[in-house]
Amino acid sequence: MSFRDLRNFTEMMRALGYPRLISMENFRTPNFTLVAEILIWLVKRYEPQMDIPTDVDTESDRIFFIKAVAQFMATKAHIKLNTKRLYQADGYAVKEMLKITSVLYSAMKTKQIALGEQTEEENSKFKFDLGSRISDLKAARQLASEVTSKGASLYDLLGKEVDLREMRTAAIARPLEINETEKALRAAIKEVLESVEKTKDMLSNVVSDETSLDAKIEKKNQELERNRKRLQTLQSVRPAFMDEYEKIEEDLQKQYETFVEKFRNLCFLESQLDEYHRLEQERFEEAENTMRMMQNVLREEEERDLTKSSLKDEDSDMDVPEDEGSDSDMEECRPSKPRPTRNGITTGRAARFVGNMQGGDSDETEDSEIDVDDDDEEDDEGEEEESKDLEDDSLEGPVSRGVRPSKGVIRPPLLEESDNDF
Repeated sequence: MSFRDLRNFTEMMRALGYPRLISMENFRTPNFTLVAEILIWLVKRYEPQMDIPTDVDTESDRIFFIKAVAQFMATKAHIKLNTKRLYQADGYAVKEMLKITSVLYSAMKTKQIALGEQTEEENSKFKFDLGSRISDLKAARQLASEVTSKGASLYDLLGKEVDLREMRTAAIARPLEINETEKALRAAIKEVLESVEKTKDMLSNVVSDETSLDAKIEKKNQELERNRKRLQTLQSVRPAFMDEYEKIEEDLQKQYETFVEKFRNLCFLESQLDEYHRLEQERFEEAENTMRMMQNVLREEEERDLTKSSLKDEDSDMDVPEDEGSDSDMEECRPSKPRPTRNGITTGRAARFVGNMQGGDSDETEDSEIDVDDDDEEDDEGEEEESKDLEDDSLEGPVSRGVRPSKGVIRPPLLEESDNDF
């Protein structure tokens, strides 16, 4: 008895499905009841319809039981058991029972392997590669076409069987003549000899063709060697224009590098120019916006100054007495109404055309012409100075306006006096 045998026996019994747990310590001492139970289970597992006496109470019953089990295994399974060791019911009995369990275990393993292969085959029935069966498919198609052609020819031959049967029976029934047979044999021998001569001639021609082909191969080899040598000489010889070619190639490379550098600089400068134009456009738009805002502010200030000056003129007209002086003196002492710079410019231009017909107001016309020229030059500079002049005029009061006439403004009374002179 060995530890390995005990371990294998317990593992096999567990794999076979024995309902009771078997420990290796169970066989340290004789245990006939357990051995008898295991033997009955193994016999039933091998042959379920076998009837074996299960009484093991007395010594004679045990002997009869062991003999029955040994006889059954010898006749049915061809397994020879040692009855003395089985009767001992210890570790040596395990060796004898291991023979039966090993047979059953191997049968179970083979059955499992067969079932696994069967399942794999069933699974692989529908899992095949169509690409590997293309050649078989082509061969099957070819065989099918051959079968149809052979069947058609066989059908035609069977249709001619009636006529051929009569000819065959007549040929068989006709007696053979020795002269005709000899003649036919001589003709066949002659044909065979002619075919032999032809094959000999072909063999001799093959030899001659082989020699001619060998000569041609040798000639081609010589030409190939000659061409190789010529190629080597041509590769070793440097062409006359190669130096010039290399020089031109170097110049071309330099020119290309210069071109690439200039092209890169040009692209950079174009991008800078676009950026500058974009900034200028933004600055111009910003200046226009500020100019527009200043124009709006100036218009509002001019409107306020006009309203204020009109109110002050009305007050001054109410303060001046009616009996003092003439109308001309009153008009001269009356302060001129402040007008916007644009209006002053237009009146100054009108005074330029009328000033040649006036006698004593040449200074005023000259001043108006100068003022008009100055205003024309100052129109493009902006309207900030005009707004300042308007604010100064509004702050000086009506007296100062009467002393200092506004820029580019001509008094209407003077124009009336000039008309009276005519």
